[in-house]
Amino acid sequence: MTTAPLKTRRILVFWMPLAGTWLMMAVEGPFLAAVIARLPDAAPNLAAYGVAFAFAIIVESPVIMLMSASTALVNNRDSYLVFRRFTIALSALMTGVMLIIVMPPVFDTLASWLNLPVAVASLTHQALILMLPWPGAIGYRRLLQGLLIRHDMTRRVAYGTVVRLVTMCATAFFAAWWLSISGALVGALALSVAVVAEALAVRRMSRRAIRALMDRRKTEGQRLTLSTVVKFYVPLALSSFMAMGVQPMVTFFMGQSRMALESLAVLPVLNGLTFLFRSLGLSFQDASIALLGDHMEHYRPLRNVACTLAIVTSVCLAVIAYSPLSFLWFYDVSGLSIGLTEFAIPPLQILVLLPALSVLLSFQRALLVNARTTKVITSATAIEVAGIAMVLWIAIHYFNAIGVMAAVTAIVLGRICANILLMPACWRATRDTPVLH
Repeated sequence: MTTAPLKTRRILVFWMPLAGTWLMMAVEGPFLAAVIARLPDAAPNLAAYGVAFAFAIIVESPVIMLMSASTALVNNRDSYLVFRRFTIALSALMTGVMLIIVMPPVFDTLASWLNLPVAVASLTHQALILMLPWPGAIGYRRLLQGLLIRHDMTRRVAYGTVVRLVTMCATAFFAAWWLSISGALVGALALSVAVVAEALAVRRMSRRAIRALMDRRKTEGQRLTLSTVVKFYVPLALSSFMAMGVQPMVTFFMGQSRMALESLAVLPVLNGLTFLFRSLGLSFQDASIALLGDHMEHYRPLRNVACTLAIVTSVCLAVIAYSPLSFLWFYDVSGLSIGLTEFAIPPLQILVLLPALSVLLSFQRALLVNARTTKVITSATAIEVAGIAMVLWIAIHYFNAIGVMAAVTAIVLGRICANILLMPACWRATRDTPVLH
């Protein structure tokens, strides 16, 4: 987005609204978990909310990378119209998948495979019905957010997330205190209303960016076609689908493990806390795509910021995990019982490496998206998912490990494998990078 030497201050000014956006989204999980934990029957409702969210995430996963792809590909009227058609078709397809999943025969089969307790399965099914708007609203919103990022309007991305967060909080409080529904349904309803509100807000805030694209009729470089979009995006969608599939897969294995209910109950809380720190790395991916330059001339300053960010995020999580702050978070903030709090601390200590590994993965993906080399991202994700599955299987079926301990160990080891696999491709993409910037 700029040809001048890229300073750290410029990177931070551009990235910080995106970081704020992801941090606000990261607050959703702990906030809703805390609300659910304070309502009746906390353990089964927390478990059901976690399972429903895992299902929704995997259905949503193919649209996750639309923001990155929109930032990288949409630069004029023709490319916008082509990519918008692609987004609408993909979002409609994922909504159709969600409809199929909530059909009783299909859902009952899935619940049986996951070995869910009857009470948890019933709550999960109702929560998923409430989350039907989830994939469509998120797909359309991420297309528009990509346009805002490309037009240097990252603050408006953050403003949209403020709308989402305020709407979610208001809906959760209203549903918790005024509606006679279970905690898992409170969380699902709050999430659905929030993402729809955010999509509407971002649509309004992106009008100027859309007008600018519609006025830019001349194609810059190669004309973007639907087949080009599909070829570029399918590896990203597959990567996202496999990555998001980790949560249902982990849920499946934990359902067969020792202390399954406790593991299912604390996993959403653990995910919520770690996501607060991982979100900073995730937000850096789209900022890097926008700022790297056509020939990656700004690789080195972005790399330096990424390294600093990786260290800071993992150190901060470690301070919480290995101090009394962990008890304060799980018991006082998240509302877990003393037993579940003590149960959640050891897996959190294993997860301290995950924020740094997530920053590294996000920067690696940004380099490869910028270089239009997306197939290797799919390969790395496949290795990560396979590694997680293998470690889970061995830990639970051969060592009778506690479910959540097996899960967090597998997640960290799988991510390390993905980072290692992407290193040669990233080196090839950057070996001709100019050194002046």
